[in-house]
Amino acid sequence: MTTVPTVLSIALGETSAPVLRPLPEEVAALLAEIGAPPRLVAHLRAVHDVAARLLDRVGRRDPAPPVDRWAVLFGAATHDIGKTLHPGELSGPGSRHEEAGRDLLLAHGVSPGLARFAATHASWGSPDAGLEDLLVSLADKVWKNKRVADLEDLVVAELCRVSGRPVWQEFLDLDEFLTVLGEEADLRLAWQAAHPVHG
Repeated sequence: MTTVPTVLSIALGETSAPVLRPLPEEVAALLAEIGAPPRLVAHLRAVHDVAARLLDRVGRRDPAPPVDRWAVLFGAATHDIGKTLHPGELSGPGSRHEEAGRDLLLAHGVSPGLARFAATHASWGSPDAGLEDLLVSLADKVWKNKRVADLEDLVVAELCRVSGRPVWQEFLDLDEFLTVLGEEADLRLAWQAAHPVHG
């Protein structure tokens, strides 16, 4: 008999291929409460793990940039939550989930500062996008080994602004790290695809 994974087991259970950090418990509970589709939960966990790895790397910089780690992790763990209301966007294009996700989070008592990532994760080119926003957007791309030069350039510029290091050095360091992250993309994609779009 096959056990059907639950939202909580996908969000919090142990994984081996790939090894993924669990989602924050409060996010897992919210996803269970709203009946998030299994594939969405798997996607959010993969992006959250990549965001945590990016934060670990950024945190080792000298000097480390001032980054709200919790905001980035929460943003990565909830950025596509609006796809619960627009499940067609789980397997096809669309942006209706962005504003819907922010509104859903606000309705569940999440602060506007944290709910914003659901609406802004695809608009990283906005002049209002700070390093936290850029890291959530970057995690949402590189989890599947999609490289977006303009986005990476913005991250490099923010890191240079804080560190004072030359652009070429920040670029090479980030590029090397994103290449390593990309090597596990097939495992993350296969793990996400193993979960059904509909619960």
